[in-house]
Amino acid sequence: MNAPVTTLDPRFSDATAIATTWDATRRDLDAAELFWISTVRPDGRPSVSPLVAVWLDDALHFCTGSEEQKAVNLRGNQHVVLTTGCNTWEGGLDVIVEGVAVRQTDPDVLERLAEAWRHKWDGRWRYEVQDGEFREVDGQHTALVFSVAPTKVLAFGKGTFSQTRHMFA
Repeated sequence: MNAPVTTLDPRFSDATAIATTWDATRRDLDAAELFWISTVRPDGRPSVSPLVAVWLDDALHFCTGSEEQKAVNLRGNQHVVLTTGCNTWEGGLDVIVEGVAVRQTDPDVLERLAEAWRHKWDGRWRYEVQDGEFREVDGQHTALVFSVAPTKVLAFGKGTFSQTRHMFA
């Protein structure tokens, strides 16, 4: 992935604010344990739900059951927004990732992602790769895996308030 074009939007930033670097934004994406995904239902209504995701190979990756609302929505519209951050006013960074969710079925990629899930959550999320999907090691549930290479990332700094835009070609 090429480095994004990073700009500070002074309309929504304190006079002393500086743009959040892509490295700092990426560290927050990598460390985040919980994201909120926004998808669009077939009738055009929005749908939002929490999920876990991993940052790997310059993309966010998440999984979902094939009949969960997220998966149903993605069959008709692959555009998504993933959001993470904290609910405090005086500090932290809120990050919004926009992109297209692409289904991952390559066994090598899925194996690397399964390892990333195990590593990030100290073994609490454990998947095996089977037939282009994740299967829970200790259960019967399967999950489709999606990757979102960002087209735009917004980083909202708090305390000293800033709005940074990272745009990808």
